[in-house]
Amino acid sequence: MNMPMCSRCKKNIAVVFITKIEGPDKTTQEGLCLKCARELGVKPLDNIMEQMGITEDDLEALSGEIGSLSDLNDLVPAGSDGTDDDAPHETDPVAAGALPGQPAGGSQEETRTRSSRKEDKKRKYLNNYCENLTQKAAEGRIDHIVGRDRETDRVIQILNRRQKNNPCLIGEPGVGKTAVAEGLAVRINEGRIPFKMRNKEVHLLDLTALVAGTQFRGQFESRMKGLIDEVKRIGNIILVIDEVHNIVGTGDSEGSMNAANILKPALARGDIQVIGATTLKEYRKYIEKDAALERRFQPVYIGEPSVAETTEILKGIRSYYETFHGVTVSDEMCRRAAEMSERYITDRFLPDKAIDLIDEACSRLNLDSPQLSEIPELQNELERLQAQLDELTQSSARAEEEETYAKIATCRSRILQVEAHLHELLTKPAPQVDEQLLAEVIEIWTGIPASKVAAQESARLRDMESRLKSHVIGQDEAVDAVCASIRRNRAGISPKRKPASFLFVGPTGVGKTELVKQLALDLFDSPDALVRLDMSEYMEKHTVSRLIGSPPGYVGYDEAGQLTEKIRRRPYSVVLFDEIEKAHPDVLNSLLQILDDGRLTDAQGRVVSFENTVIVMTSNAGSQSNNTPAGFGRTVSQMSKDRVMKALEEIMRPEFLNRIDEIIAFNQLSEDNFRHIAEIMLGELRTTLADKDIRLTWDDSLLGLLTEKSYSVKYGARNLRRLIEKEIENPLATAIVTGDKPLMGVHLSAEDGKVKLDTI
Repeated sequence: MNMPMCSRCKKNIAVVFITKIEGPDKTTQEGLCLKCARELGVKPLDNIMEQMGITEDDLEALSGEIGSLSDLNDLVPAGSDGTDDDAPHETDPVAAGALPGQPAGGSQEETRTRSSRKEDKKRKYLNNYCENLTQKAAEGRIDHIVGRDRETDRVIQILNRRQKNNPCLIGEPGVGKTAVAEGLAVRINEGRIPFKMRNKEVHLLDLTALVAGTQFRGQFESRMKGLIDEVKRIGNIILVIDEVHNIVGTGDSEGSMNAANILKPALARGDIQVIGATTLKEYRKYIEKDAALERRFQPVYIGEPSVAETTEILKGIRSYYETFHGVTVSDEMCRRAAEMSERYITDRFLPDKAIDLIDEACSRLNLDSPQLSEIPELQNELERLQAQLDELTQSSARAEEEETYAKIATCRSRILQVEAHLHELLTKPAPQVDEQLLAEVIEIWTGIPASKVAAQESARLRDMESRLKSHVIGQDEAVDAVCASIRRNRAGISPKRKPASFLFVGPTGVGKTELVKQLALDLFDSPDALVRLDMSEYMEKHTVSRLIGSPPGYVGYDEAGQLTEKIRRRPYSVVLFDEIEKAHPDVLNSLLQILDDGRLTDAQGRVVSFENTVIVMTSNAGSQSNNTPAGFGRTVSQMSKDRVMKALEEIMRPEFLNRIDEIIAFNQLSEDNFRHIAEIMLGELRTTLADKDIRLTWDDSLLGLLTEKSYSVKYGARNLRRLIEKEIENPLATAIVTGDKPLMGVHLSAEDGKVKLDTI
């Protein structure tokens, strides 16, 4: 006997039967499931739920348990005539096929519907809590997978084992762990897999859906047990659990088992096959700690692809983005996207960051292109005009009016115009993604100017000396040494990428810090690209935690390090360690891996890349001794570099000094240098006053006076800055504030050994 189905939803078993009185002598029987009876507000059911304290979730769970009884009904053979002795005589269309007495035969479509319903019930848990990746692959809803053949073959080999046949894909975020699982589904669909696995189905398990709605003890365990039994019964299911570490805590509550403990027996015996995917950090944190769970998974490490491999991946999947955005991406742009994402986006992994770069560049081009934005507008207008034409055609058939025919002619004429314009746009070549577009997207992500990203670095590095020497006076040797080292580092000659590093040695006020500032401005187009650390604040041993963060168990563990966090946020920077000799030796030891490997590991285990930075350290070591001996003169260039090295070796370890690219000794400034510096400082003041519509001029006598009064071997150019503030900027500020009328111009000159200020 067929179990009656609900006459309303026709999916669940009918357990509530009501009699409908439709006339004096006519009544019909109607069967409802618990859910439909509740929705219709059947009063006896509401009373029972209220008295017994049954909730909506309990009612849904009870409906599911009743539904499982229908599987037993499939084992009962049908009668010889295909009917049931208790079949009612009524032929109510609502109750037909839902109440006992439905003929076992019927049309082919009814037969297919019944068989499909039975199949759905056999896959109740898979349909509710899993997504069929094999079916998605057959429907073309999974992107083509490029590469990863070695990893996929390793997964297939593990799946072919008799026991503990559960691979666990481990790798950094964005390297393609989920893509390997999807690639397996694609290979199964295409038949590119060993014969004994061709009937397998890959299903992606949704742990969130599995836990949702489980309020009472035993509900989650019941779902997990039902899912495991269903997979074992079907026999050809491979479950994929993304973020597999979540099974350790899923469903965990007082007195209950979590998903990991429920799965362990089935995983060990090979009753079910599971492909897990997680990152290395979470694998160590959650799965390795549970040795019983770890031994049931076989790790498969998914490494980050190279730039060349990423280029091939982009070439393989670009058609999906070209179709979606309506643009074209050339082979060259695939290569440049891989290279630029690898160079400028350092906190993410290939190929994910390269794919995102291509996707967003295509999106930006799609939004900015008038051609692409006009196509959907014309398509919508064409649909509207076609609907309007159909309506006018129908009205003209009812009433022949000249006005209607005129509207039809106008509408058809407009349709022809829109179709012609649309055809013209569709036949035009699609817009192409170019390098400038990729650079603009990187600028949005990282803050690095697009002109710097797109420009040829060789041209910028070639003219670096002239730009720096126009701002840093009297230190031509230092500028030449810095530029040569940076060119050598950026040329990519050495296979090992590490930052260019310098140690600037010299007395105060000779331009060490100024050269660092101009270097940051020239290389990265922003004064904010300078990360400055005063090493006098790192004189104690414990201050190393301020650079990289506090270790676990100490106060401030969750806070990032001052150095590592700044470089993570802005990887293209000049890092200045001012007065490096004042730092504690343990702080210097932590900088060894920056100078040698171009990376630093913070307290939380994250590796921060310094490959794209320039490291500059300043020191006054050895600059005091050159003033005392007679015959050495006033310039550091005449002092032997051995004296400087000897002074440095007294305060720094040899392995630290040996990792620095260049130790550069700065010259003491001459009087002629002071004159040029005074001219630069007055030029900066002129630019500031120009913003206030005040014109500033001066004569040569002023430059001579400033040089004469400020020249000092001991204090350097800082003495000149103080003199200009005192003798020029202070009187100028007074004149601007106290003047009766707006100040239009100022002329500066020297008179009787003082600065003369004439206002206009």
